[in-house]
Amino acid sequence: MAPQESIPVAANILGTIGTVCWCVQLVPQIVRNYRTKSTEGLPASMMLLWTVSGVPFGAYAIAQNFNIPLMVQPQCFCCLCGVSWAQCLVYGRKWRTWTATLLLLGLFVIFAGVELGLVYAIRPPYERGVDWPVLLIGVISFILLIGAYCAIPFELLKRRGRVIGIDFIFLTVDWCGAFFSLMSLVAQSEFDVLFGTMYALCCAIEMSMVLSHLIWRLRTRGIRKRAKAEGKTFDKSAEGIAWQAKGIDLEAKFWKVVGRKDKAKEEEEHMEAAIEEEVVAGKNTVPIGVV
Repeated sequence: MAPQESIPVAANILGTIGTVCWCVQLVPQIVRNYRTKSTEGLPASMMLLWTVSGVPFGAYAIAQNFNIPLMVQPQCFCCLCGVSWAQCLVYGRKWRTWTATLLLLGLFVIFAGVELGLVYAIRPPYERGVDWPVLLIGVISFILLIGAYCAIPFELLKRRGRVIGIDFIFLTVDWCGAFFSLMSLVAQSEFDVLFGTMYALCCAIEMSMVLSHLIWRLRTRGIRKRAKAEGKTFDKSAEGIAWQAKGIDLEAKFWKVVGRKDKAKEEEEHMEAAIEEEVVAGKNTVPIGVV
């Protein structure tokens, strides 16, 4: 597809709305992570892949001469995803804040250099009619952005369809950003099939996540009602814990198969030791020698 020569007003307006949404989409998620000091249920791999996807995404948008809002969009998206990924390192993997921050800033500098290099590398041949370098960059960004969602089905299977750790305001704003960006491409003089497909898939995947959670709420309405009558939350009730425990943890099964049995055994022994310690402390036991 040739670069856009003229951008209709409608495309700019719709692109601006989409960009505004994607500039603030992850703010609710970042705030949620900060307040709860937890990123459980939020796949760190998804945030990292989204961060990396901003590089080819931005280079492709510039080479295609999209409307200005759609050129700015990948940069904002990359920065916000990077911050959320750093939170996963700090809250999920217990990294030091400064370590995660310095790593993120270093990656941003590298990404800026790589994106600039890509733009200067692919733009001249593209203007001469050589399409494959731009198409390759677009395909890479497409694979990274859509591939990041691959972690979501594992989380849903593990929790039997329940969405945990992902803010629904973030999902709503993100869906709006993808939808208006898609409409912006439709309003352009020439539709970009690759990125149009990407935006459409983003909308479909996020709608499926919301639908999955709604189905979970429907299936557990009785358990939640009984837990509330007992003055407990779903996660604190014995029935709720038993119901959730039936989820399929494919990630744990995978690592067990590929050779992390020693780690799993170590974690199991550590948990057993902690339980034994609590039992001993609770019973106020006497030394074994006395017995």
